[in-house]
This record gives sequence, structure tokens and C-alpha cells, in this order.
Amino acid sequence: MAKGWWVRFSVLAIFVIASVMAVTPTFFNLKQDNSFPVKSKINLGLDLQGGLYMVLGIDFNKVYRDEIVGYARKAQATLKDVGIDSTIGTLDASDVADPKHTIILTKESDRDAAKDKLREFYNYPLRLTKDEGVTLQYGLGRDFIREIEDTALSKSIEVIRNRIDEFGVTEPEIVSQGRDRIVVQLPGVKDISRAKDLIGRTAKLEFKFVNDEIPLATLNEWLDKVKKAGIEYKKGERWSDYVRAINTHLVSDLPKGFEIAFSKTVNKNTNVVTNLEPYLVEAGSSLTGEELQEATVRIDQQQNRPYVGLEFKPQGAKIFEEITGANTGKRLAIVLDGNVYSAPVVQGRIAGGSAQITLGAGDYNATMMEARDLALVLRAGALPVELVFEEQRVVGPSLGADAIDKAQMAALVGSFLVLSFMCFYYKLSGVIATVTIVLNVLFTLSCLILVGATLSLPGIAGIALTVGMAVDGNILIYERIREEMRAGMTPFEAVRTGFEKAFWAIADANITTALAGICLLNFGTGPVRGFAVTLLIGICTTVYTSYFVSKVLFEKYVGDGSKKTLSI
Repeated sequence: MAKGWWVRFSVLAIFVIASVMAVTPTFFNLKQDNSFPVKSKINLGLDLQGGLYMVLGIDFNKVYRDEIVGYARKAQATLKDVGIDSTIGTLDASDVADPKHTIILTKESDRDAAKDKLREFYNYPLRLTKDEGVTLQYGLGRDFIREIEDTALSKSIEVIRNRIDEFGVTEPEIVSQGRDRIVVQLPGVKDISRAKDLIGRTAKLEFKFVNDEIPLATLNEWLDKVKKAGIEYKKGERWSDYVRAINTHLVSDLPKGFEIAFSKTVNKNTNVVTNLEPYLVEAGSSLTGEELQEATVRIDQQQNRPYVGLEFKPQGAKIFEEITGANTGKRLAIVLDGNVYSAPVVQGRIAGGSAQITLGAGDYNATMMEARDLALVLRAGALPVELVFEEQRVVGPSLGADAIDKAQMAALVGSFLVLSFMCFYYKLSGVIATVTIVLNVLFTLSCLILVGATLSLPGIAGIALTVGMAVDGNILIYERIREEMRAGMTPFEAVRTGFEKAFWAIADANITTALAGICLLNFGTGPVRGFAVTLLIGICTTVYTSYFVSKVLFEKYVGDGSKKTLSI
């Protein structure tokens, strides 16, 4: 054989050896601690190995409220820096999609200067909605609202992905659906409730000072008033909605700039709130989780209880030192997702940028798990929005195993019938086609492992389609060889001419199919993308095996041209 043939055959041999090594861990179910040099296996999708499927909705109304409250505090601080005295006014949330907040000036003569200063610093995020006497009312800017919606969706996906990566799920699928929904697929997840808790927890960390001037008896009177108005927490209701309803109902009773928050105890088994302790805390926060550098689980050596240690970034450490120094003797509530975890008394200025979240009493292992999960979501980042679980489906592994068994049976029967026909109709040439098709499937599976793609039921359909396309390519070549032999060419010339003339027909068919696959990959989601990935990989392996591998084998078959007949 010519030197060029040996080069092509050597490349083919290397591909075959590498592919066999790649699929060996999957086919023989090798464990990670084995001595085989290749460890990666084919990642199975949700429909094949079971897991969790969720559709999460985004509550943008809460984001708008938090943003306008935060900017009202920033605006007051800005005015204070330039010598304009003011106080935080009230929040008007009558229009949930466009909440507004007031700032009350001490002197009416400062009004124009205050408006100019706020326009200079906050012209983009804020818009002036009312200007009466000493009262300035602001809402969020329209462009800023659109930016919030865009960034909240993309950041939520990023945060969820970070949390799931730390949770240890292989090949999760996290994609947006429209402008206010996120689809999450977690193949192989066993602890469903823990996964949901990690994903849905907003992990909004705030430090707020407690107003102890209002006695506990007054707080309880306010809560009795709320209860008489029919506002009660119902199981299954969002806790944040309940707390918000309380503060809205008591807006005329509460001191300006303060709101009610709770320290709640929840039964881990029944998810029922067993105890509530009310606090009157600041409505806004000078320090939030955005300034957090690290969150780790630590052990209290005196009580032998886990807690979460917090380390702030340099700017956060500076703020923490300033607010503790200016509020010695007051209680500082550590609030996470609206729940007060602890409210220690500030004994003095706290330098170093360290704090801690205590988790209370209870089973040690359960407390340790809670501490680990809490540290995980704080490290992975706070969700910028509150998520609503709109749809949830748990796919059992037995369903996936049944799907795999049926798909394997269908693939085996279909492949047997197709390959049997090829061997019967094209004789020895059909055997060559069978070899190339087997190599085609082998190369496709090894490529899936190489790129880390996930194999799902649609992906198996893509492999079946790949087999069909490979058979079609072989038929094009074989029929062209037959035509050339009927025209009087020798087997050697017929094979050479047949491959040359069939190439563009094979290329055109696969290129047009690849264009459709690229569209499915770019615009599809979930199973559609899985099918597209397998299809595109299959197209590449089909062109290689149907044309180049077949050509190598046929050149060996026909030899140097002395063969007078061809089994085709």
C-alpha cells in the first residue's frame, strides 16, 4: 500500500484506540477509584437517571421595593455629606410595580439644593415624582427598572449555578424562560428538599439596629391588632408576604424608618412555625451581604455548637467598625432573608471585619447541616430576587432505567435490521459499511464524553438518526460504484471514481442537516439542545466514517488494481 494509506490508517487506529478507552468506564461501569487511566463517563440527563425539574418565577415587585428603600437611605446620606439635614420618610407601595419613597427635609430652603444634589448623583436610578414643601418623593427610573429586570435574571442564573456546583450536581441544566422564569434540571439529585432550599434561599444578609425604645408589650399589642384584621401566616404562604402585610397594616403605628421583623423557629419535620419573637428594626440597612468576603462553618468551643463565621471585605469591615462604634449599647440584629438569627448588644467598636451567625439549639448533626448550607449560599452569592417555585417534577431513577432499557432494545433491533439489510444487499461491501457504522457510534459516544455533553432520550434519538445518515452515505457511495462498474470500469477505478463523485452529495446532505442542528442548539432549550448536540457530533463522525474510513477500507479491499470483481 502507498505511504499515504498507512498514514490515514494510523490516524484511524489512534482514533479507535482513544475512543475505546474513552467509553470503557461507561460500558463497564468503572468506579472513580479504579486504576484505569480514563475516569470520565457519559453524563446521563434527567430523563435517564432521574432527578429534579423545577420552574422558578421571579418576584420583581420585591426587588423594586428593596431598591427604592436602599436608594432613599443613600440619598439621605448624600445630603448629609453636603450639610443638608433630612430624615427618611415613608414608602408608598400602592403601585407594586412602581413603589415610591419620601425624604423629609429639615428646612424648606434646602429644597432646590437637595434636588440638584440628588439629580447630580442619582439621575439614572431615581426620578422625582412629588415635590411639596419639605417633602421630596422619588421612584425608580424607567431605564433603571428595565436594567434591574435584565440583570436580575442573569445574576439569578449565575448564583443558582454557583450553588449547584458546590452542591455537587453533575451537568445541571439552568436556562431562562421568558423574562421572569428560570428552568432548573438537576439529574441524579437524591435529597430533593435540600436542593430546593439551597436554590430558593435568597440569602439576603442585612445588619439592622433594633429599636428598644418600644416595649415588647406594645409590639404584642400591634400583632394582636394585625391578627384581628385577619392577617395570619398560613402554611404554604411565603413568609416575606406575611411580614410585608404586617408592616403595611401597621404603617401608621410604626416609627418612621422602622419595621417589624421576626426570629422564627420552624419544626424541621413538619415545616410548621412553632415560635415567633418580634423585633422592631431599621427598615433599611447600612451593611449588607454584598460586602461579605467569606462565610465558613466554625465550632463554638465553649458550647460545642456550630455557627457561621463571617469575614467582610475591606470596605465592609470599615462600615462595620463605624456603625458599631457609633451605636455602642444598642442591639444589632443579624437578619437573613427577613429572619432575625440573633441580636447581640454592641459592647463597643468592632474592628477586623468579623461577625458570626448563631443557629440556636437542637440536634447537632441537623445544626451542622444547616450551618453548612447557610455558609454555602452566602459564599455562592445572594440571589438578587425572591424566587417562586411555580412547577416541580421529581423523576424517579426507575423511570430513567426503564427508558434506557427500552432505548437500548430499540437501538439494537433497529441497528440489527439495518445492518443485516446492508450485509445481505451489498455483500462484503455491506460488511465494510457495518464496520464504519459501528465506528461511527463509537466516535460519537467518545466525543460526548470529551466535550462533557449530557446524553438524554432525545440524544439517543440523535444517535439513531446518525446511524441512518451513515447508512445513507454508504448507499450513495455504493450505488455510484455500481454505476461505474456497469459502465465498464475496473473495481479499482470504480471505487476511486465512486468516492470522488459521491463526496459532494454526502457533504451537501450533512451540511444542510448541520445548519438545522445549529439553529436547534442556539434557539432550543433542554431536550432540544441535547438532541442538537448529539446530532452535530454525529454529523461530523458520519462524514468521517462514511467517506474517509470507508475509503481506507475499500482501498485495502481492492488492493493495487489487479482484482477483477467486487462483492457489492
